[in-house]
Amino acid sequence: MQATPPVLTARAVLLDMDGTIVNSDAVVERCWRAWALRQGLDPVEVLKVVHGRQGHATMAILLPDRPAEQNHADNRELLAQETADVEGVVPVGGAPAFMAALAGLPHALVTSADAALATARMNAAGLPMPAVRVTAESVGASKPDPEGFLKGAAELGYAPADCVAFEDSEAGIAAARAAGMRVVGVGPRAAAFAPDLHVTDLDGLRLTAHADGTLELRAA
Repeated sequence: MQATPPVLTARAVLLDMDGTIVNSDAVVERCWRAWALRQGLDPVEVLKVVHGRQGHATMAILLPDRPAEQNHADNRELLAQETADVEGVVPVGGAPAFMAALAGLPHALVTSADAALATARMNAAGLPMPAVRVTAESVGASKPDPEGFLKGAAELGYAPADCVAFEDSEAGIAAARAAGMRVVGVGPRAAAFAPDLHVTDLDGLRLTAHADGTLELRAA
């Protein structure tokens, strides 16, 4: 007997950006592959850990003995490169319709990108920027720390338990869980980390807003 897909109910939605609503894999791979080669690292191994974190946090994992100041300096350079390079940046499948469905409902962007990069990628993907957004400048700690998700929930005015986070990466899912939120995992990376609900892309999700303010999320 086939199990019934789960239905999640919430009052607010918190959205990661890269890999969740915006497909930026092409530029991420271009920029990080070049950085890895400059450091003498295997690009394949580097690309396994870059998703979901701020760049300097990824560098600290890959080069633990390097001074933090150098990681932050490299991260600033990478952010500038990634902000200028939007070739191949497109919406994740179903993201335009999903963002349109969220219009007027409580939702926020919670991303490891800084404000300039988030703006560049959302614009390139043709997606509306949420009024509430938590970017790299807004937090003191990168995902998997829950700070970003907790700030997003607080700014929207909802308890973490009333929020559902959308994520694609191990670090992002860990951050959302640490914040006390349920998780919709989007895309192939998310499937390995047991999200509460998993969809291949946002075409596979249905959002229903009820009159009492409850949001219902289910697989299509």
